[in-house]
Amino acid sequence: MKSLKLTAVAAALVIAQQAAPALAADGPTLKTVKERGQLICGVHQGRYGFAVADSKGKWVGLDVDFCRAVAAAVLGDSEKVKYIPLGSVQRFPALQSGEVDMLSRTTTVTLTRDAALGFNFGPPTFYTGTGFMVRKDIKVTKVDQLDGASVCVFPGSTTEKNISGLFKSKGMKFTPVVIENSKELVGAYMSGRCDVLAMDQAGLPGHQRYDAKNPDEHVILDGVFSKEPLAVGVRHGDDQWYDIIKYVTYATFNAEELGVHKANVDKMKGSKNPNIQRLLGESGDLGKKLGLNADWSYKIIKQVGSYKDIYEVNFGEKSPLKLPRGLNAQWNDGGILYGMPMK
Repeated sequence: MKSLKLTAVAAALVIAQQAAPALAADGPTLKTVKERGQLICGVHQGRYGFAVADSKGKWVGLDVDFCRAVAAAVLGDSEKVKYIPLGSVQRFPALQSGEVDMLSRTTTVTLTRDAALGFNFGPPTFYTGTGFMVRKDIKVTKVDQLDGASVCVFPGSTTEKNISGLFKSKGMKFTPVVIENSKELVGAYMSGRCDVLAMDQAGLPGHQRYDAKNPDEHVILDGVFSKEPLAVGVRHGDDQWYDIIKYVTYATFNAEELGVHKANVDKMKGSKNPNIQRLLGESGDLGKKLGLNADWSYKIIKQVGSYKDIYEVNFGEKSPLKLPRGLNAQWNDGGILYGMPMK
């Protein structure tokens, strides 16, 4: 009899939870951002496709667009962002100390960063891996020929560790040229101070195109030599802010999967598809569960775009780089982007 009563109580609790879902109160980060009226976002000092200040000083890039997406969701305006350019060593103390609200800076998710440094990471916004660019005049066509080379690399980066492990596994040696400032690092390679420029492979084509006096004198070696899932980082201890980062990212993934883009989002408000209705805030209460307005996701898509919109303008056919999607395609189109259900 006692077990039956416990079962009945448990069932009643489940029904109550379903009938009255918890609504999020403003956590410390969301409250601070709202009161400030501005999101502070840590970005790269300058990496084409991800984050770079254009000729007018406006920040553009995929990482920048995810800062903008969070601002659109939280503040209703994607332009209410202050960008803090950070070096590879500076980025983690800046997030830990609260100097920035989020880190959207070509940062690879690793166990150490996730657990020991006290960060949470959203879904990867870009999948890439360590790559190498060399000048053609050194007559190298593959990584196995780099024994004894000098390699320009950022300190404190996963690339630095990847190179060390890769060369050791092949019985090769190299001389690291470690420079924190992005412009100085690329400049050191272009001036011949090092033989090789090493970084996330997706970042190399932009430096080849824009920073080399003659792009044809440089070649990006075939192959990707590590796993580099890049994601937005936030501090431990504020689950609501972490949830917002996650579902802002998933909103861009799901929008693309559902065929909702910047150009048609207003028309799609009239869709009878319940998944689209929930995504755009036309039904349900997803916004309240995150502590946001009902139209939080609509504003992301309207002001910034779906993931396809974001990729195309920064890396795809609408950009000078024209890089294929590869792993950064949707899960049902040969890639591994997968938006969690928004229900």
